Amino acid sequence: MELKNALPKIITSELPGEKARRVIERRQGSIPNAIKCVYPCVMARAEGAMFEDVDGNLFLDWVGGVGVTNVGYSQPAVIKAVQNQAEKYFHSMMNITTHEGYIKLAEKMNEIVPVRGSHKKTMFLNSGAEADENAVKIAKAYTGRPNILVFSGAFHGRTLMTMAMTGKKAYAIGMGPFPDGVYRVEYPYLYRAPKGLTEEEAIQYFVKKVEEAFIECSPAEYIAAVVLEPIQGEGGFVPAPMEWVKAVRKICDEKGILLIADEVQTGFARSGKMFASEYWAESDCAPDILTSAKSIAGGVPLSAVTTRAEIMDKVPAGTIGGTYCGNALACAAALAVIDIMEKEDFPGKALRISEKVMGVWKQWQEKYDVIGDVRGIGCMMGIEFVKDKETKEPHVELVNNIVQEAVKHGLLLESAGTYGNVIRFLAPLVITEEQVDKGLEIYENAIKASL
Repeated sequence: MELKNALPKIITSELPGEKARRVIERRQGSIPNAIKCVYPCVMARAEGAMFEDVDGNLFLDWVGGVGVTNVGYSQPAVIKAVQNQAEKYFHSMMNITTHEGYIKLAEKMNEIVPVRGSHKKTMFLNSGAEADENAVKIAKAYTGRPNILVFSGAFHGRTLMTMAMTGKKAYAIGMGPFPDGVYRVEYPYLYRAPKGLTEEEAIQYFVKKVEEAFIECSPAEYIAAVVLEPIQGEGGFVPAPMEWVKAVRKICDEKGILLIADEVQTGFARSGKMFASEYWAESDCAPDILTSAKSIAGGVPLSAVTTRAEIMDKVPAGTIGGTYCGNALACAAALAVIDIMEKEDFPGKALRISEKVMGVWKQWQEKYDVIGDVRGIGCMMGIEFVKDKETKEPHVELVNNIVQEAVKHGLLLESAGTYGNVIRFLAPLVITEEQVDKGLEIYENAIKASL
C-alpha cells in the first residue's frame, strides 16, 4: 500500500494496540521519564504526511516531529542522497579534513538565507539549540559586548544558555543557576496586548518595552544582540508584527546591536517563504544573523548559523564548531531537501494549504465560543482556545482533551503557547488535499466531542 496518499484509519479496538503497548512499556523501563510522550503511537514506517504504527493503524501527522518534516517522510531523493553519501563515508570532521558536501551546502545557504551583507558565511551544527547558542557567541565575539535581549514566550532550546534564553521556565525546572547577561522583554503578542489599545498603539507599547530594557536591564552599549523568532513556536505561533520589527531593526542599527532571527522552526518553506525573514528583508529589515534547523535535512540532525563574513570572521579560532557539526550524511540530505523545495515550490505549497486551512479556521472562530484567535503566517498557524472571548482566560484542559480525542481517530495535533492553550499546525507540506480535508474533519469533531 502506498502510504503517502492514505487517510487515517484506526484498526485496533484501543490505542495503543497490543504491539505498541509492549514497546511503550519497554520505553518506560529504559529511558528517562522526563522525555515525555502523550501519544499512544509506535511508528513502523512513514511516507509523506502519514505514518503506520506497529499494529497497522494509520495516522495523519500534523506535528511532523515538531516541524522537522516539511519535505515529508521518506522523500525518495533525500533517501538516495544519503545512501549515495553513505557508500563513500559517513563522517569527516571539518577541523581535521574537508568534505565538499559541507562547502556545497554552505554556498547554497549563503545564497538563499536573507541576512544583511553580500558576502555571507555559514557554519553547521547538530541542533537548533546549538545554532542559537553559537549565534550568541558569534554576536558577542563581533561586538565585544556581554549581554543579549530575548523575549517572553521565546523557546530557543535546552542547553544551559538556551534554557536561560527560553521564556517558558517549565523547560528549565531545577536547572539553574543560569548564565548571566540574558535579559527578557515583552514580545508583541497582539492578542494579549493591554485592553483598549489600537493595533498601532499596541505595537508602540511593545516597542517602548524594548527601549525601556536599556534603562531597566542593561545599557545598550553592553547589548550584543536582540534574539527573536519571526513567528514564535512554543510561545503560541505568534507572528512578530512588521511595524514592530521595523522599529526593533532601527533601534539595533542606532545602538550597534545585532539582530538575530531564530528560524529553527519557521525556516524551510513553512512560512510561505524559504525563510520568514524574507518578509523582513522586503521591508529592509533583514537580520544580521539567522539560525536554522529542524526541516533543513528532512530529519537528519543538522542546524546552521548564517551571517555576513565580517561578523563570522571575528570569532576566535577554536570557540565554535564540534565533532559532528556538518556531518557528511546530513549535508547530503540538506542539499537534496533544498533542491526539492526549490524545484517543487514548497513555499507556494505552504501558501495554498494555509489559505484553505485558515479559511476553515475563521469559520470555526465564528462558530465556537472557545476559539479566541486564529493566526499565523503561511503554514505556521495556530488556534488559541479560551474559556471566554472577553476575558481570554486560557482553556488548557480543552486543548489537552482535543489532542487526545483527535489521536484516537488518527490525527496527531500538538499544543503550544505560554499557557498551553494553543494547538499548532505543522503538517508536512506534501500533505494531499484529501488529507487536509480529513484532518480538518477529525479536528472539528474533536472540538465538538471535547466541549
